[in-house]
Amino acid sequence: MAASEGQDPDLPIKLGPASNGEFLPRPLGKVEIEAIRRTKDEAARYARRLGVGRRDFLRSIGGAALMLGAIAACGAEEKRSRGERAGGTYKTPDDPADEDAAAAALSGNEFVFDVQTHYLNFELGAAGGFTGLQGLADSFPQSRCGEADSKACFSVEQYLDLLFAQSDTAMTVLSAIPIPDQINPLGIADMELALAMADQLCGDGRVLLHGGVQPTMGPAGAQIEGMASLVSDHPISAWKIYTHAPGQGWWLDDHDANTPKVGHDFLRRVAETGPRIVCVHKGFSGGSEYASPIDIGPAAKANPDIAFVVYHSGFEAGTVEGPYVAGNRPQGVDRLLASVQSSGIGAKENVYAELGSTWWILMRDPTQAAHVLGKLLKSLGPDRILWGTDSLWYGSPQDQIQAFRAFEISTEFQEIYGYPALTAETKAKILGANALALYNVESPKTRCSFTSQELAEARRAQPAAWRTFGPSTERELVALLDAHGGMI
Repeated sequence: MAASEGQDPDLPIKLGPASNGEFLPRPLGKVEIEAIRRTKDEAARYARRLGVGRRDFLRSIGGAALMLGAIAACGAEEKRSRGERAGGTYKTPDDPADEDAAAAALSGNEFVFDVQTHYLNFELGAAGGFTGLQGLADSFPQSRCGEADSKACFSVEQYLDLLFAQSDTAMTVLSAIPIPDQINPLGIADMELALAMADQLCGDGRVLLHGGVQPTMGPAGAQIEGMASLVSDHPISAWKIYTHAPGQGWWLDDHDANTPKVGHDFLRRVAETGPRIVCVHKGFSGGSEYASPIDIGPAAKANPDIAFVVYHSGFEAGTVEGPYVAGNRPQGVDRLLASVQSSGIGAKENVYAELGSTWWILMRDPTQAAHVLGKLLKSLGPDRILWGTDSLWYGSPQDQIQAFRAFEISTEFQEIYGYPALTAETKAKILGANALALYNVESPKTRCSFTSQELAEARRAQPAAWRTFGPSTERELVALLDAHGGMI
């Protein structure tokens, strides 16, 4: 099967190959290829029975139920072929053409609060000055959104439409990315543009903003010194950092004598200025040791008044996740668990695990998904896992939400490994209630709905802030990539 078949826009569950820009896209495996084949074949049969087109059925909630069932079945068959049992599954109806049954499995009334979202505020039609970031943006799945100019695929209009109109997401955090300020397509002004448009369309403050801090970028101490003015001048709800990029890597706990000692200073400034929420990229390292979560436990123990949100939960795209075994050399998510456990941090304390891009990869492998969710629940508890999707890199997150709602950890895995059941109450906490409590905000009382005309009017109502982004030469592009580890 060609890669383009796996990216068929009619498929209700997007499997790729694709990346968020922080890992190499993985080719579809035999299980995914077979699940897609079965989905297409079965969709044609159900469509004929219902008297609709195959595309219409695939795009229905029944189509999503059909594909999730195929993923679970193919995964279970592959495990049985090796004498193993699947550790997770998707609970979907036997007859996905039964719309009520499909809706019961994949729909829900939980409050969905996505704490890791992004967009890119590019100038459309700009001549030059964009080549480098255009190449980076084109690596994201969302670049194939169908717009004549792929830069439009990352616009604030796309962001608001895909998150609020085309998914069950009700509240979001716009998360900073590590690009130098002068060429950053998601700087604080761009974030405030999205906030203002969302407020105009919805009227209830459902977009929160990160303050991006990169302590080793630019003159020594400048970024940390600038935190006070950033939080006083802008509605910052949390801080976002990357210890592995850009510039020299560093650690939150300053444990390495050979790296810049900025972790303590940064956390001291967080405590002084607030807000006392630090969101840190850990995992998807691109080979950088500084993206390891080994510093989370010590930093959290030393700063009990600061909440540490571990973006991606330490997951690595090339690591096969299994049960956590204390004493083994930890890899992937196990690094986070080892760090918090060795520091004496347990459930309901100040470390949170976030699922952006991690769940998008795991949802195609129910057994790995069961291990990751199971061991996070067991170690940190159901109140310390946060929903994030890394959208709009992958387009609308609705398929991720539907898959999570239908997912179950097997009774066998619960008994063998002591994993808690993924109950409806736990799912509701992860999907939104935990983030509401962390950010100490109330959920909006109404759904945000708007027409395309209202969206266009909201854009026109905002002050123009056109900018041209670099780099404009190959040398500048190489320098930019080197500055932040070849990723954003």
